[in-house]
Amino acid sequence: MQPVTEKIDETRIVSASREIAADSADIFELIADPAQQPRWDGNDNLAEAPAGQRVRAAGDVFAMTLTNGAVRDNHVVEFVEGERIAWHPSEHGKEPPGHLWRWELAPAQEGRTLVTHTYDWTKLTDEKRQVRARATTGEKLSASLERLAQLAEAETNSAG
Repeated sequence: MQPVTEKIDETRIVSASREIAADSADIFELIADPAQQPRWDGNDNLAEAPAGQRVRAAGDVFAMTLTNGAVRDNHVVEFVEGERIAWHPSEHGKEPPGHLWRWELAPAQEGRTLVTHTYDWTKLTDEKRQVRARATTGEKLSASLERLAQLAEAETNSAG
């Protein structure tokens, strides 16, 4: 009898997009300032980040405390002010295991911005993290986008 092998074809890049009725600079500020991230995190995974860590360039590293109390160092690998930011998280003081969070912002209709949030774990080497990686769905990314939109749009409406 021939052994049965099962091929598992899984998507390791998950993405969600949404138009937000706010200026890209205002939205980007909520993303690039780690202290703001727990306000819109749709994974309910982020607890807090010290103030004063606003990302300014690729190569920056910011610290984030998770809801379980663990601290993550986030190594910024892509950065274009107002347009794109991406980072590799890692355990504090360790090398990143290979997953990536990316945010891309593009102009849409006047006063609106198309925001795309991507989680890419194609290079994730830590098998212990793969269960959580599989659980990071488009719905969770959309939840972050929805919360981000609520914050950005509320700030735009209160300023205007």
